[in-house]
Amino acid sequence: MARRHKPDIFTRFTTTVSVAIGRPWVFVAALGVLVAWAISGPVLGFSDTWQLIINTSTTIITFLMVFIIQNTQNRDQMAANIKMDAIMKKLHITAQDLLTAEEESDTQLERDKKKITRSRNARRKKTRR
Repeated sequence: MARRHKPDIFTRFTTTVSVAIGRPWVFVAALGVLVAWAISGPVLGFSDTWQLIINTSTTIITFLMVFIIQNTQNRDQMAANIKMDAIMKKLHITAQDLLTAEEESDTQLERDKKKITRSRNARRKKTRR
Protein backbone atom coordinates (compact mmCIF):
# COMPACT_ATOMS: atom_id res chain seq x y z
CA MET A 1 0.00 0.00 0.00
CA ALA A 2 1.25 3.47 -0.80
CA ARG A 3 2.55 5.62 2.02
CA ARG A 4 0.01 8.24 3.06
CA HIS A 5 1.03 11.86 3.36
CA LYS A 6 -0.17 13.93 6.28
CA PRO A 7 -2.95 16.27 5.11
CA ASP A 8 -2.15 19.97 5.02
CA ILE A 9 -3.37 22.22 7.83
CA PHE A 10 -6.34 23.58 5.85
CA THR A 11 -7.56 20.07 5.03
CA ARG A 12 -7.24 19.01 8.66
CA PHE A 13 -9.04 22.18 9.79
CA THR A 14 -11.94 21.87 7.31
CA THR A 15 -12.37 18.17 8.05
CA THR A 16 -12.45 18.78 11.80
CA VAL A 17 -14.88 21.69 11.49
CA SER A 18 -17.20 19.89 9.07
CA VAL A 19 -17.36 16.86 11.38
CA ALA A 20 -17.99 19.06 14.42
CA ILE A 21 -20.72 21.20 12.86
CA GLY A 22 -22.62 18.11 11.81
CA ARG A 23 -23.18 17.08 15.42
CA PRO A 24 -26.56 17.56 17.12
CA TRP A 25 -25.04 19.52 20.01
CA VAL A 26 -23.88 22.23 17.57
CA PHE A 27 -27.46 22.70 16.37
CA VAL A 28 -28.68 22.88 19.97
CA ALA A 29 -25.94 25.41 20.82
CA ALA A 30 -26.85 27.56 17.80
CA LEU A 31 -30.50 27.39 18.77
CA GLY A 32 -29.54 28.40 22.32
CA VAL A 33 -27.64 31.43 21.02
CA LEU A 34 -30.67 32.48 18.96
CA VAL A 35 -33.01 32.07 21.94
CA ALA A 36 -30.64 34.09 24.17
CA TRP A 37 -30.44 36.78 21.49
CA ALA A 38 -34.24 36.90 21.15
CA ILE A 39 -34.72 37.06 24.92
CA SER A 40 -32.20 39.90 25.16
CA GLY A 41 -34.21 41.97 22.66
CA PRO A 42 -36.65 43.50 25.15
CA VAL A 43 -33.83 44.07 27.67
CA LEU A 44 -31.79 45.95 25.08
CA GLY A 45 -34.83 47.73 23.65
CA PHE A 46 -34.57 45.98 20.27
CA SER A 47 -31.83 48.46 19.41
CA ASP A 48 -29.91 48.71 16.16
CA THR A 49 -26.88 47.23 17.93
CA TRP A 50 -28.97 44.26 19.06
CA GLN A 51 -30.01 43.60 15.45
CA LEU A 52 -26.51 44.25 14.13
CA ILE A 53 -25.03 41.61 16.44
CA ILE A 54 -27.10 38.75 15.01
CA ASN A 55 -26.92 40.00 11.41
CA THR A 56 -23.15 40.38 11.45
CA SER A 57 -22.55 37.13 13.32
CA THR A 58 -24.70 35.02 11.03
CA THR A 59 -23.27 36.65 7.91
CA ILE A 60 -19.68 35.95 8.94
CA ILE A 61 -20.43 32.38 10.03
CA THR A 62 -22.35 31.65 6.81
CA PHE A 63 -19.60 33.15 4.65
CA LEU A 64 -16.90 31.01 6.29
CA MET A 65 -19.01 27.85 6.36
CA VAL A 66 -19.63 28.02 2.60
CA PHE A 67 -15.91 27.58 1.96
CA ILE A 68 -15.46 24.89 4.58
CA ILE A 69 -18.41 22.85 3.32
CA GLN A 70 -17.41 23.30 -0.33
CA ASN A 71 -13.85 22.18 0.40
CA THR A 72 -15.11 19.09 2.21
CA GLN A 73 -17.58 18.23 -0.56
CA ASN A 74 -14.95 18.67 -3.26
CA ARG A 75 -12.55 16.36 -1.44
CA ASP A 76 -15.25 13.76 -0.74
CA GLN A 77 -16.40 13.80 -4.36
CA MET A 78 -12.86 13.46 -5.66
CA ALA A 79 -12.25 10.50 -3.34
CA ALA A 80 -15.52 8.88 -4.47
CA ASN A 81 -14.56 9.37 -8.14
CA ILE A 82 -11.15 7.80 -7.55
CA LYS A 83 -12.74 4.82 -5.79
CA MET A 84 -15.35 4.36 -8.55
CA ASP A 85 -12.65 4.59 -11.22
CA ALA A 86 -10.67 1.89 -9.40
CA ILE A 87 -13.76 -0.34 -9.19
CA MET A 88 -14.51 0.21 -12.88
CA LYS A 89 -10.92 -0.67 -13.74
CA LYS A 90 -11.05 -3.82 -11.62
CA LEU A 91 -14.32 -4.86 -13.28
CA HIS A 92 -12.90 -4.02 -16.73
CA ILE A 93 -15.56 -1.40 -17.45
CA THR A 94 -14.11 0.79 -20.17
CA ALA A 95 -17.08 2.80 -21.42
CA GLN A 96 -15.66 6.29 -21.91
CA ASP A 97 -19.00 7.98 -21.24
CA LEU A 98 -18.95 6.46 -17.74
CA LEU A 99 -15.31 7.25 -17.10
CA THR A 100 -15.77 10.95 -17.91
CA ALA A 101 -19.30 11.45 -16.55
CA GLU A 102 -18.24 14.09 -14.00
CA GLU A 103 -17.12 16.32 -16.87
CA GLU A 104 -20.54 16.26 -18.60
CA SER A 105 -23.22 18.93 -18.47
CA ASP A 106 -26.35 18.47 -16.38
CA THR A 107 -28.39 17.99 -19.56
CA GLN A 108 -26.09 15.23 -20.80
CA LEU A 109 -26.11 13.54 -17.40
CA GLU A 110 -29.94 13.54 -17.41
CA ARG A 111 -29.90 11.97 -20.91
CA ASP A 112 -27.43 9.32 -19.75
CA LYS A 113 -29.53 8.59 -16.67
CA LYS A 114 -32.67 8.11 -18.79
CA LYS A 115 -30.77 5.84 -21.19
CA ILE A 116 -29.46 3.69 -18.33
CA THR A 117 -32.91 3.55 -16.71
CA ARG A 118 -34.52 2.44 -19.99
CA SER A 119 -31.84 -0.21 -20.46
CA ARG A 120 -32.29 -1.47 -16.89
CA ASN A 121 -36.07 -1.59 -17.26
CA ALA A 122 -35.74 -3.51 -20.54
CA ARG A 123 -33.45 -6.06 -18.85
CA ARG A 124 -35.92 -6.45 -15.99
CA LYS A 125 -38.77 -7.11 -18.42
CA LYS A 126 -36.66 -9.73 -20.20
CA THR A 127 -35.81 -11.56 -16.98
CA ARG A 128 -39.48 -11.66 -15.91
CA ARG A 129 -40.53 -13.51 -19.06
